[in-house]
Amino acid sequence: MSGRVAITGMGIISSIGTSVEESFNALIHNKPGITAIENIQTIHANAIKVGEIKKTNAELEQELGLDADNNYSRTAMLGALAAKQAVQNAGINDINEYNTGIISATSVGGMDMTEKFFYDYFDKEESRKYIDSHDAGDSTHKIAQQLGLKGVVTTISTACSSAANAIMLGARLIKAGKLDRVIVGGTDALSKFTINGFKTLMILSDTYNTPFDNNRKGLNLGEAAAFLVLESDEVVKKQNKKVLAYLSGYGNANDAYHQTASSENGEGAYLAMEKAFKVSGLKPQDIDYINAHGTATPNNDLSEGRALIRTFGTNVPHFSSTKPFTGHTLAAAAAIEAVFSVLALQHNKVFPNLNYKTKMEEFDLVPQTVLMEKEINHVLSNSFGFGGNCSTLLFSKS
Repeated sequence: MSGRVAITGMGIISSIGTSVEESFNALIHNKPGITAIENIQTIHANAIKVGEIKKTNAELEQELGLDADNNYSRTAMLGALAAKQAVQNAGINDINEYNTGIISATSVGGMDMTEKFFYDYFDKEESRKYIDSHDAGDSTHKIAQQLGLKGVVTTISTACSSAANAIMLGARLIKAGKLDRVIVGGTDALSKFTINGFKTLMILSDTYNTPFDNNRKGLNLGEAAAFLVLESDEVVKKQNKKVLAYLSGYGNANDAYHQTASSENGEGAYLAMEKAFKVSGLKPQDIDYINAHGTATPNNDLSEGRALIRTFGTNVPHFSSTKPFTGHTLAAAAAIEAVFSVLALQHNKVFPNLNYKTKMEEFDLVPQTVLMEKEINHVLSNSFGFGGNCSTLLFSKS
């Protein structure tokens, strides 16, 4: 395995913007996208807040030019829009010119359509088309079709670390010489299934989420999609490509502690960060900014904080969670935060951890609460999923 992995394109759609430019503008002007639910009929509508993309399925279909009888899930449509942005941003005119693959992450898959038409499947033939769009892999294939991609198509679903693992696998395939170029990222739409599921776990907040605050009450669910184009050094040199940043390191570990909780001492997070440093050759003191997982749940923030202290000691770099902007977008979270990490590198910005007021009583860690400008050469981004699946990505300017 050799060579660097360059990021040459990015695309994103979330509650704070339908493009990279809109997203950056929201991040630097403190414009969160957490609101009441509008696109889903649910009994919890007045009880929780979400990071919802204010576009209907009909509007998304129109943007993609889909026929009226399509069977695209909302997850697939969001993913297709973000992936197309990334490919365009990378200046790719012929997607199959090099050995190219796509690795997409999702946890919801086509559930948003299944829950809508489930009872119709028995007596309405026109609704049965959505059965084929239910599985997680269907959204990836739909995105590949939209791009015209004929190469490797793979889907990853490891809960909230999914997109990080998709990015990591893409990088490993490039380094191993299996692919020249990979579109990597994740997509998840809001659905009753996830709202009800997280409500059952009692980790949804009835107000705006407050990561790393002593009085945090839980997370805000969100929906989003983001993709990055990873390319080998060889392709970058041959085409004289503009490089946005480099994926310099990555690591994945599983602490096998609990089905839905992180280990109390942050073992999985600590191991993931250690592996990422080993891959990159960087040391903890090289990191200028940490985009924390920071879900604002009591368990996650305590576990991640302890892992950061284990990794960085008393010199934890400036860190923040951007989930008060977008909500927790599940399988898409690591992908949108990868975009934010690259933006931090490009513009030398530490994005604010909104809504924070009170330091946690368990340790002396305080996130960055206002937009900060500083020289940033290396960003660490954490993403932790149910089942103890923990992943860390490192992004560098060069």
